[in-house]
Amino acid sequence: MSEDTRPLRVAIVGAGPAGIYAADALMKHDDLSERGVSIDLYERMPAPFGLIRYGVAPDHPRIKGIINALHKVLDKPQVRLLGNVDYGTDINRDDLARHYDAAIFSTGAVDDRDLEIPGIELDGSYGAGEFVAWYDGHPDFSRTWPLEAEKVAVIGVGNVALDVARVLAKTGDELLPTEIPANVYEGLKANKAIEVHVFGRRGPAQAKFTPLELKELDHSPNIEVVVSPEDIEYDEGSAVARRSSKITDQVATIIENYAIREPKQGAIHKLFLHFFENPVEVLGEDSKVVGLRTERTELDGTGNVKPTGRTTDWEVGAIYRAVGYLSDSLPEIPFDSQAGVIPNEAGRVFDEGAHLTGLYTTGWIKRGPVGLIGHTKGDANETVQCIVDDTAAGSLNTPADPSEESVIALLESRKIPFTTWAGWYRLDEHERALGAAEGRERIKVVEREEMLAASEPDKV
Repeated sequence: MSEDTRPLRVAIVGAGPAGIYAADALMKHDDLSERGVSIDLYERMPAPFGLIRYGVAPDHPRIKGIINALHKVLDKPQVRLLGNVDYGTDINRDDLARHYDAAIFSTGAVDDRDLEIPGIELDGSYGAGEFVAWYDGHPDFSRTWPLEAEKVAVIGVGNVALDVARVLAKTGDELLPTEIPANVYEGLKANKAIEVHVFGRRGPAQAKFTPLELKELDHSPNIEVVVSPEDIEYDEGSAVARRSSKITDQVATIIENYAIREPKQGAIHKLFLHFFENPVEVLGEDSKVVGLRTERTELDGTGNVKPTGRTTDWEVGAIYRAVGYLSDSLPEIPFDSQAGVIPNEAGRVFDEGAHLTGLYTTGWIKRGPVGLIGHTKGDANETVQCIVDDTAAGSLNTPADPSEESVIALLESRKIPFTTWAGWYRLDEHERALGAAEGRERIKVVEREEMLAASEPDKV
């Protein structure tokens, strides 16, 4: 079969939403319909879905419903899932060049961005991403989590901050009907937090929450959301932001309603949303967190804020920074450590001003961890268009052995117990059976060995 008549062979490294959307865009592109595509989705975890499985709060069934759409893509015969395969350890850049016309990196972002204030390194100060990984049952993170503090601070005004605050403020029994594993339930059941304080340095019109997430805080009968009327402030820049964005206006309105309503009866936990409070120092004693110092800010007319010099010390025993995620660098792939992305132009990977033939990127490692999950569809379409254009120009990589069988032979020769899409169905059935035994929809398996045993029993 000649190079231009066989299916285009594409490797996608990272089987989260970004990678799966890229596979979907490749299969749907009109200019590739005649030639066809053959796609291998590599994933270092034994299970697919990335952020959906390991980055979304367990009480978010609406967002997890995205998995249904992703399922339809992975059910297509043009796509193979090759899970439990770590790029840089099990396969490398030379392997991709030998077997594929193009490779797309869509490895996302899991690390926490730093917050450079004094005391942030104290015991009891955590990255929100670490906590999310714990309660989502990520196998590469701790099985226990210290939840001893009665008063907790969360720094940040995005949806991750809301997720963390909501999980901390709920009871373990409230979350038990979700897919959380037993170790997470036991940890949350012992959680001593009764007050959760969320801090943002700007005002309600600048918050990055989405309306549904913000409303969801109030769904729990155990949580009273508290906003100080003093924090309901707008300047001309804020007013313009509200007029120009329906979402911004909705968010500000929800926050206003929290500020003026009567106390919620029967709520045993309080969740405070503080605006115009800029964290400037984590306070400690004996190397442990005992408080957070914030400086009051005020609007400057443009929607930005300026410091006032007035500080407040808040008594808290733990602090979670939810100030953004950060992508990891990948072996043999250029990386901008400042921006936390692979240098690229419209998805083509660049190094020292030149496109690295056959290499592309999409998702958060392409543009940074901003936006909602659905925004990665646009990234995927842009990147795939570059591949289509480079195919037409004859400037893709020329693989020495593009056969589908050669990749399987390579993995088997290295004794890598890779998982498959059929294996995911077996793991899915196993997790649902675990849940059914307790009257729940699913219980997520945490340990890699158990995931592998359920999905690929012949390889264990």
